[in-house]
Amino acid sequence: MAPAYDLIRGLKANQVLADKAYDADSLCDLILKQGGEPVIPPRRNRKFQRTYDQLAYKRRWGIEGFFARLKQWRRIATRYDKLAANFLGFIKLASIMLWLK
Repeated sequence: MAPAYDLIRGLKANQVLADKAYDADSLCDLILKQGGEPVIPPRRNRKFQRTYDQLAYKRRWGIEGFFARLKQWRRIATRYDKLAANFLGFIKLASIMLWLK
């Protein structure tokens, strides 16, 4: 859990969306301390089942589906571009093409 803990430390967010693998008290406490709301469903074996925004969690799949469709382009999936600006430009182009579809 340490990499996720270090990744969000210092970032401001209204909601932090994650799956059940990130259901840890230390991570949820950090999110709450930074003024955010953890949208992480609790694991089944927890004695105390924490509540979470189920509608926001369902919308998370739309975002993940978008990234899955972006990875269908070989150039994005393999990251052939050496420069970050070129890579970002192609991601923008692919996003526009998905949006127009």
